[in-house]
Parts: sequence; structure tokens; C-alpha cells
Amino acid sequence: MDDPFGEMLRDALAELTGVGPRPTLGGVYPRPTIEIIERDDGYVNGVPAIRYLASPEDWYAFEHRALQRLSGHVLDIGVGGGRFALAAQDRGLTVTGLDISPGTVEVAAARGVRDTVCATVDEHARSGRRYDTFALFGNNLGLLESRERAPVFLAALAAMARPGARIVAQGTNPYQTTDQAHLAYHERNRARGRMAGQLRLRIRYRRLASEWFDYLVCTPDELAGLLSGTAWRLSDVDDADPPFYVATMSFTGA
Repeated sequence: MDDPFGEMLRDALAELTGVGPRPTLGGVYPRPTIEIIERDDGYVNGVPAIRYLASPEDWYAFEHRALQRLSGHVLDIGVGGGRFALAAQDRGLTVTGLDISPGTVEVAAARGVRDTVCATVDEHARSGRRYDTFALFGNNLGLLESRERAPVFLAALAAMARPGARIVAQGTNPYQTTDQAHLAYHERNRARGRMAGQLRLRIRYRRLASEWFDYLVCTPDELAGLLSGTAWRLSDVDDADPPFYVATMSFTGA
């Protein structure tokens, strides 16, 4: 199976360190490693992949505040290049980095993330391991995917939760935009019975492409609705830097 995200992160790490093969101009001059994100309506966006390796001095303020909410044994879901896992380790926390991309897990381990697992959340929930905090940083609240998938995802986290566990997740309010391409997509989703901010995406890098997947961008109020009937409740929202926010969810199970 193609692993465009892992391949991209390997090249981004080579770009950052100057060691190993990386994109060049004319085979001579280094050029940025670019992640291409394709939406199912044809909208395409490109962003520098180096952001997945950013050191704390280059983080946003809300990311620093989110880091302060982590405690105990942390499961960093969608570990990416390991930037949050490494910062949490530096604070003395025990961190497990989880990702479905083999190349991504390889990069995170190479950068110093001490414990990494290549698996889905559902697969890892069957491992018997337990955690105090689940981190969904880098907008990874989107991994809830949809109103249908969210309860299944949250049940998997509940199966791994110790008493008093929390989810700390960064999200984005999709409605704080004037971009007509995004507003039209919201209406397209509503007409199809989907949540307005439910994205259908795939990642492309060089000749590789991921499978299409859903990624949910929702408001705190929409998130609270998704939590209804689950073992989690929304206990705090830090929305000091709109449209971004950090939601903390508390485990209500035994």
C-alpha cells in the first residue's frame, strides 16, 4: 500500500537535517517538501511538510497551552513527525506515539520518540494498554471523521482509558471563513446529509496517493453533540485563538 505521508516525512526530515535524499531543483538545489491535500470536490492545497517537524519555538500559542494539559501516560494519536511527543517527553511524561503510516512511525522513532506503535486506534485498543491522556494535536480532532464514526473512535479510547483519563484535542471552527470554495463545500455536505465540516480527502506526494478518508472539522457545540451517549464529556474549551480551539474531554467511565 502507498505511504505518501511517510515518504513525505522522510524527505522533510532530510530537508531539515541535510542528511539523506530529498527533493531538489535540477538535482542540485534543495527545494521544500510539499504535502498536497486533495478534497473530493477538486479543491487542492499544498503546504510545506516541514511544519510536522517544527520545534516548540515555532508553535502557535494554543499548542503550547494544549501541551500543558497533558499528564501521566500519553497516547499521541497521529504522532506525525513526533513534535508534540518529543516536547511531552522533555516535560518528563511517558508518551506512546501512534500512527497508521509505517514511514511516519519510522521518522518519529528516528527523531527520538521512545515508544511508537504502527496501528489504527481500533487495533491498538485491543492491546490491553491503558493511558491517562489522549492527545489529538495538529487539528487531529478531525480523526473523529463523521457523526457515524465518532462514537466508535471514542469507544476505542474509552477501552484504553484509566480512571480520570482525558482527551486533549485541537480543532478548528469551520464556519469562521469567507472563502466561497469552503462555504460551497459546506452546502454540498449538508445536501448529502453529511456534517458541514466533514471533509473527504486524500494525501498526495510525488507519485503516491493515499486512500480517500473522512476528516471532521467541527465547532465545540457540534463536538458536544457527538459526545452525547459516549463515555466522554466536554469539560473545557480554550478558544482564545479563533478559529482554532483546544477541547478537553473527561472520561466518565470507571
